[in-house]
Amino acid sequence: MIDARHHRQRIIDEVGEAGQRRLEGAAVAIVGVGGLGSPVALYLAAAGVGRLGLIDDQNVELSNLNRQVIFEEGDVGRSKVEAAAGRLLRLDAGLHVDARRENVRASNVAALFADYDVVVDGTDAFETKFLLNDAAVLLRKPLVHGAVLRWGGQVTTVLPDAPCLRCLFREPPEPGEVQTCEEAGIIGAATGVVGSVQAEEVIKLLLGVGNPLSGRIFQHDGLLGETRTTPFPRDPGCPVCSSRARIRDLARYEEQVSPRGHVLV
Repeated sequence: MIDARHHRQRIIDEVGEAGQRRLEGAAVAIVGVGGLGSPVALYLAAAGVGRLGLIDDQNVELSNLNRQVIFEEGDVGRSKVEAAAGRLLRLDAGLHVDARRENVRASNVAALFADYDVVVDGTDAFETKFLLNDAAVLLRKPLVHGAVLRWGGQVTTVLPDAPCLRCLFREPPEPGEVQTCEEAGIIGAATGVVGSVQAEEVIKLLLGVGNPLSGRIFQHDGLLGETRTTPFPRDPGCPVCSSRARIRDLARYEEQVSPRGHVLV
């Protein structure tokens, strides 16, 4: 039910009563309830999105608390999806939350995506990010990608018939080529910036307003105090979204990419 809590956004021209009802009827899957998934989930719940799917197979650790703001110290050791669901329901008791303690794989990604209008990538593993991209393209499901490291991060939105993540980065990096958050560190506020931009992207997509970051990548550098948005084209040789695509079937995904997510040629 639309109530006074959403008044400040309902009075925005691009939202209004009709837009608020669209948000109320929408469903969004958030894959990874961590540094990015935390602000995304909180802001989408606060905006009145009616249903959120939380997909993560990990437990809360003490080292998560510098950036995963949906959790508290008392949540350490608990399932992330269960702890996050409880926090979101304390924010809005009328929210519908699907707490799905699962690891996303090629064999289950289509079923996990099926009931949602938009998918958010809040993961931190390169192989999973490329799987989510490939599944979004094949299933024609909007995906809001995000990544973060140290003081900054990036966001792009993958839409049907538009450039995808593999148009930017054909393959995931080799092991050791790029440091992980665990190795390089991360400023918690940077995840807040990137996750908030992801939440904005989702809200625009659900409302059908504005200019999504499709074919553009938003990059934030908190240390320099700079952000920039750079356009990128669709790659005519993209292995998943072009006419020459080699990744065509999630049922045979492992046959088409290597264990590292590299396309087999």
